[in-house]
Amino acid sequence: FKSEVPSLKFCSDLLPWCPQCLSNEPLCLSQTNFSIQGLMGSLGGGGWSPESTDRSPWLQVDLQDRMEVTAVATQGRHGSTDWVSAYMLLYSDTGRVWKQYMLEDNRIVGNVNPDSVVHHKLSQSIRTRFLHFVPLEWSPSGRVGLRVAVYGCAYRSYVADFDGRSSLLYRFNQKSMSTVKDVISLRFKSRQAEGVLLHGEGQRGDYITLELHRGRLALHLNLGELQSSSARMVVTLGSLLDDLHWHSVLIERFNKQVNFTLDRHTQHFRTNGDGDSLEVDYELSFGGIPLPGKPGTFIRRNFHGCMENLYYNGVNVIDLAKRRKPQIYSVGNVTFSCSEPQLVAATFQSSSSSFLSLPAPAQILEGFSVRLQFRTWNPDGLLLSSPLISGQEPRYLILQISSGRLHLTHQTSALKMSEVSTGEETLSALLVNDGLWHSVSLNARGLQIIMTLDSEPASTIQLKSVFSSILSGCPISQNDSSCLNPTMAFQGCIRLILVNNQPVDLLSVQQGHLGSYNQLQFDLCGIRDRCLHNFCEHGSRCSQTWSSFSCDCTGTGYSGATCHNSVYEASCEHYRLAGSTSGYFSVDPDGSGPLDPIQVYCNITVWTVVRHNSSNAVRVRGSTLQKPHVGWFNYSASSEQLKALVSLSEHCEQRIAYHCRRSRLFNPWDGTPLSWWVDRRGEKRTYWGGFQPGVQQCSCGLEENCADMNYFCNCDADRNDTGVLSYKEHLPVREIVVGDTYRLGSEAMYVVGPLQCSGDKFLWNAVSFYQAVSYLQFPALQVELSLDVSFYFKTASPSGVFVENMGIQDFIRIELSSPSAVTFSFNVGDGPVVLTVKSPVPLNDRQWHWVRAERNVKEACLQVDQLPLWIIETPPDGHLRLQLGSQLFVEVSMSFERGASVTYIFQEPFSVIQNRSAAVLSVPSQYSKTRDNMALSFQTTQSPAMLLTVNTLRQQYVAIILARNGSLQIWYQLHKEKRPDVFIPILSSLADGRLHRVHIQREGKDVFVQVLYFNTHMKHKYTLSYDAAFNSMKSLTLGKVTAHAGSKGFIGCFSSVQYNHVAPLKAALLNRGSSLVSIRGHLLESNCGALADLSTSHHEDDSQPDSAVIGGLFYHLSLLHCFIRNSQ
Repeated sequence: FKSEVPSLKFCSDLLPWCPQCLSNEPLCLSQTNFSIQGLMGSLGGGGWSPESTDRSPWLQVDLQDRMEVTAVATQGRHGSTDWVSAYMLLYSDTGRVWKQYMLEDNRIVGNVNPDSVVHHKLSQSIRTRFLHFVPLEWSPSGRVGLRVAVYGCAYRSYVADFDGRSSLLYRFNQKSMSTVKDVISLRFKSRQAEGVLLHGEGQRGDYITLELHRGRLALHLNLGELQSSSARMVVTLGSLLDDLHWHSVLIERFNKQVNFTLDRHTQHFRTNGDGDSLEVDYELSFGGIPLPGKPGTFIRRNFHGCMENLYYNGVNVIDLAKRRKPQIYSVGNVTFSCSEPQLVAATFQSSSSSFLSLPAPAQILEGFSVRLQFRTWNPDGLLLSSPLISGQEPRYLILQISSGRLHLTHQTSALKMSEVSTGEETLSALLVNDGLWHSVSLNARGLQIIMTLDSEPASTIQLKSVFSSILSGCPISQNDSSCLNPTMAFQGCIRLILVNNQPVDLLSVQQGHLGSYNQLQFDLCGIRDRCLHNFCEHGSRCSQTWSSFSCDCTGTGYSGATCHNSVYEASCEHYRLAGSTSGYFSVDPDGSGPLDPIQVYCNITVWTVVRHNSSNAVRVRGSTLQKPHVGWFNYSASSEQLKALVSLSEHCEQRIAYHCRRSRLFNPWDGTPLSWWVDRRGEKRTYWGGFQPGVQQCSCGLEENCADMNYFCNCDADRNDTGVLSYKEHLPVREIVVGDTYRLGSEAMYVVGPLQCSGDKFLWNAVSFYQAVSYLQFPALQVELSLDVSFYFKTASPSGVFVENMGIQDFIRIELSSPSAVTFSFNVGDGPVVLTVKSPVPLNDRQWHWVRAERNVKEACLQVDQLPLWIIETPPDGHLRLQLGSQLFVEVSMSFERGASVTYIFQEPFSVIQNRSAAVLSVPSQYSKTRDNMALSFQTTQSPAMLLTVNTLRQQYVAIILARNGSLQIWYQLHKEKRPDVFIPILSSLADGRLHRVHIQREGKDVFVQVLYFNTHMKHKYTLSYDAAFNSMKSLTLGKVTAHAGSKGFIGCFSSVQYNHVAPLKAALLNRGSSLVSIRGHLLESNCGALADLSTSHHEDDSQPDSAVIGGLFYHLSLLHCFIRNSQ
C-alpha cells in the first residue's frame, strides 16, 4: 500500500530574504564587502565578497519565517573574476545550532565563472528560516564572490513543546479503538537521547510505542497475543537524533504489513501477534506514558523537545490540543511554540591539531569547578590538560579518553605519558566513545578533586598543587611545559562549558575575544554516524571513529575491508584443483554475493552433494487425491543458495525411486496424474526421469523398455520405477505427493536421493579474441557500493583493455597497459583513481595469468598472479556510489590524425552487413524524426574543430563544433530557408587536452545539453526557434574538414560516440571497405578517455600508443573464468 505524500512540484517560488545582513553584525555575516543589489534574494546586482583577511568567510540568509526550501542558485560577483566553485550549505531555525545539508561529498558544486547561474535542487526539501553559505573553493584567478537565490514556498506548522514532564492524551469516543489500517506522521526535534513520543496499548496484548533510545528511534508494535516474550518486535531507525534538529516520521500499517520511515529511510517489516488489527484501549499518549491513577507520574522517560504536524489517521492532534477540544487532555506543561535552547557547540575537527585554550580563572574560596558535555566516536583523545602551580617540578592534571573510558590523571613527571605510570589515577568503567552526549564535572575542594561522569559514582583524586590554565587539546607549536598532550587531541563536539559555574561564551572565542583555538567549527556539531547505513557486508559488525569505519568479519565466512570476499571456494571443482581430498566443505556459489556459504560433501572425483532430511525409504498407505500423502525435503541450504549452486554447475541430477503395489502414477483412462513431485519453485511436476520437462513419463518410457508397453511407467503395471531427474531449472525436489494407495493391498514406497552437481561452468568458460575489433557486450553493471572482477587471461598483445563500463562521469576499466603491467582504474566522482601492478616478467607470454580487482567504499585493490596486492584507500568523505549507465562492452576509442574523418551512411541497406554487425548497426524501422539522442567523448588541443555532423538529403543538419576560442557550439539547421539555431553551453575552451563528455537530447523544440566539464555536469535547456522533423537521413560524420572548422579538421581522440542506436566508431572498425562507412586519413585505435591527464602515471614506455578498448582490442587474447560480482 502507499500513502499520499504532498508533491513539491509547485514549491519552487523565488523566496525573498531579509537584507539585515547589511548590519555587518557578527551574528549575520562574516567580515564583508558587498553591494546591496546582490543580496536582495535575486541574482542581479553586484554580489558579496568577504575581506581578504577573513579566514572563515560565510554568508547568512534570513527568510523571515520558516519556509520550505527546495532549491538554491548561485552566481559569481558581477563585473569581476570572483565566484564560488564549491560551498557548504547549513540551515537553522534560529540562527543558532546549525546543521549541514548533507551530500555524499559534503559540498555543493558552484560556479565556474562570474555570470552563469548554477541551480542546485535539494534532494530533499528542508524547512528552515536561516541559511548559511560557506565557501569551500573559489575562483583561482580572483577571490570569493557570491550572489544567491533561494526557491521554495511557505510552510505551515502546528507545534507543541514538551518539557520532559508533560504529555498529550488523545482519548477515543469509545472504550477501545480497533483499526486494520493506520497512518501516523509527525516531525520532532529532541533535546535528549531518551524519551517516549507515542504510546498506546490494549488489554488483549496489542501495543504501539514510538520512542527515542540512545539517540535512535525505536518502534515497538504488536497485534494480539504473543506466544512468548522473545517474540516481541522492535524496529530501529536513525542515530544521533538528539541533535536539536527536525526529523520526519511516518508509520503506515495495513494488517501486519508496516512501512516505518524516518527522514528518507524506510524499513518494511511484518509485525508479530496473532491478529490483523491494532486494538488500543481508551487513549493514545504523545510525549510520555502516564501511570494510571497517578497524574503527573510517568512509566518511562518523557520526550523533551518539540513536535509538529502530528497526525493520527488524519486527525491533527496538536491543532485539537491548541483549540482545547475535549478529545485532548493535557498532562503537565505543554505549550504551542517551540522553545529553542541556546546551546552553542564547538566541533573539534582534527585529531592532531584541534585545540581550545582558555585562560585560568581566578581562585575562589569555595574551590574550583569545571563542567562540560562532549560526544565522540574516538576511543582516545585529550579533553583537558592543565599545568598545576607548584614550586617543584612541573605537574599536570589530565582528563582524557583512553580505550573508550574516561581517565583523570595527576601527572608528576615531565616525561611523556607513555613512558611513566606514576601518579594517582581514577578510571570510569563507562564507555564514552558511543556518539552520545556525556556530562563530566571536576570539583576541587582544597587539594582534592572529585570527578563525576553522567550518573556514575564519583571518583576522587588528591593534588598537591592548584590549577593554572585549561585546554582541550594542545597547540602543535607548544612544546614547553605549559601543555602536556599524552595522547591524540580530542575529535568530537563540546558544549556547555562552565568554569566556576560561569558559562564560557564560545562565540566570544570564535570572535577572538576570549582564549585561542585552532581547527574548530562553532555553533555546529559535525558528528556523523558512519555505521548508520552499515556498509559492512554479510552480517559483519560495524565500528567507527570520527572519520572512518571498520568491519569485523569474525564468524561471517568473509574477509576484506567490508567483508566482501568469501573465504570459501565457489565449488568442489576449485577444491579438487587445489588438491583436496573428499570430505565436507563450505562452498560459496555466488562468491561475494549476498548468499551465505553452503555446507556440502565434495566427492572430489565427480560430485558436489547436498543432502536433505529424508534419505530413508518412506512407505505410503491409505492416500487419496483428496487426502494425499505429502513428503517434504529440507536441504542444508536455502532455495536461493541451491539455485546459485545449480546455476554454477555444469550438470545436476537427483535420483528418485518409486516402488509400488497397486499404486499408479497416472490414471490409465485419461492420464490424470495420481502422484507428482514439486520443484524448487513450488511448481507441480509429473515426469519421473530424464531432462525433458513436461513429458508425463518415467525413465522406462523414455528409454522404451517398460515392463508393459501399454504404459509409460512400470508402476502403472505394478512394477517399480527408478529414474534420474536432470533438468537443472527444476532441481532439487522439494515435495513428493502420493495419491493412489487407498485400494485394498495398495502400497507405495519412495526414496529421493541427495542433490548431486558436477563441474563449474564459470571455471572453464574460455573465450578467444582473434581480431583487434572483437568484443563482448553485457548489460550495465549494478555495482554502486562494491565490485570485484576476476579472470584468467593469456595473450601475445603488448596492451589492451579487458573490461570497461562507463557512466556519464563514472567508469571502471581493467587493462593490460604495457607488456608487464595491469592497470585497474575507476572514477566514482572524486576524479580518476589508478592502481597498477607491474610484473618482473612479461605478461604477454601466451601463458595463463590471473587478475582480481575490487572496489568498495573503503578501498580499491588489484592483484595479478601471486604478486603483492596493491591497495588504495578511498577518501573518508568522498563519493560512495559508482554510477554506471552504459552497457558493459567498453566502447571503441580512436585517435584522429590531421585530415582524418569517419562518415557513416544511413541510406545503405543494412542487409549487407546484417550477419556481421547487427547488434552494433541496426536502426529501428520506426525512427522518431523529432527526437535525437547523441553523445560523444573527445579530447583535443586544437581549435577550431568539427566534432560531429548529422546531415539529411533535405539539407538539414545538426553540428557539434569547437569555435576558434575552444568554446563548445551546437548548431541546428532544421529549415534550409532560415538561419540555424546556435547554442553555446560552454564559453571556456574545451581544447585543453582533457577528456570531455557531451550528451544532447532533442524532443521537438526542446534541446537538453549535458557537458562534463572539470568533473562538473553543466546542464542546459534550449528551445529551437521552430519545430521540424529530420527527414531522409543521409550521413553522420566525425572530424570532417570544413571551412568553418578550419583546414585541420579534428585532431585528437573520440570515444563512446553514439547517435540514437548507431555506434559509428564500431561501424568504422567492423566495416572497413564497405560503402556504408567512409574513412579518410589515418585513424588509430586508442585508449584516450578518462585517464588522459594520468596517462604518464601508468605507462612504462610513453612511446607506446595507448591500446584500444575491450578484450577485443587484443590480438588473440583468451579470457578464462571471468567473475564479476557486485553489491548494491
